[in-house]
Amino acid sequence: MNQRRRFERIDNPESFQRAFGVSRETIYRLSTYESLLRQWQKAVNLVAPGTLSQVWHRHLADSAQLAKLLPAEAKTLLDLGSGAGFPGLVLAMMSVERDGLKVTLLESDSRKTAFLREVARRAGVPVDILTARIENPETQRKVGQVDVVTARALAPLSRLLELAAPYLSPSGVGVFLKGREVHGEIDEASIGWRFDVELVPSMTDPHGRIVVVRNVTAKRRVEP
Repeated sequence: MNQRRRFERIDNPESFQRAFGVSRETIYRLSTYESLLRQWQKAVNLVAPGTLSQVWHRHLADSAQLAKLLPAEAKTLLDLGSGAGFPGLVLAMMSVERDGLKVTLLESDSRKTAFLREVARRAGVPVDILTARIENPETQRKVGQVDVVTARALAPLSRLLELAAPYLSPSGVGVFLKGREVHGEIDEASIGWRFDVELVPSMTDPHGRIVVVRNVTAKRRVEP
């Protein structure tokens, strides 16, 4: 059985633990997350209703696969447009036993940040949660520059780079979950941005790719 098929079968805590080798404490945190997601979904639209039967695969494992791509020396991680917490809150849960990684979740919808705070409290996860807009200069000043920026289903890559650039340190890395249109998004982003890019196949979606970008700088615009 190849690795891709193993990941396609991550549909419960046991298969998740086997696939990612996480501790029982991490599985407890993720199970708490799943339970609260189902409860809150009745009042707040956190995820597509059709994905609730596949939470471990579509949301938890999809987010968890980014953990192995985080630089070992990373000390700070910012998740843009966190929504229901994917991938940022999952990465925070997986990093509890990793010394020195500070995770910040940034989301403008106060209902969703209320959910994130409840999950973090109930699961015992140290994470900073901000109700704010990504583009706000005050938000940028408050967060500062970080080692890693993550996002899922937020915007096309060109827009993601625009949103992430103020937060990325000079050696910072962007790690973004993308779908089948990724090559077109890279071409479009290359018009206005310089960056080094690595594409990593998704473990949960045969059409998905994880986009890892480094050395992100805006190209100088030529006045007409």
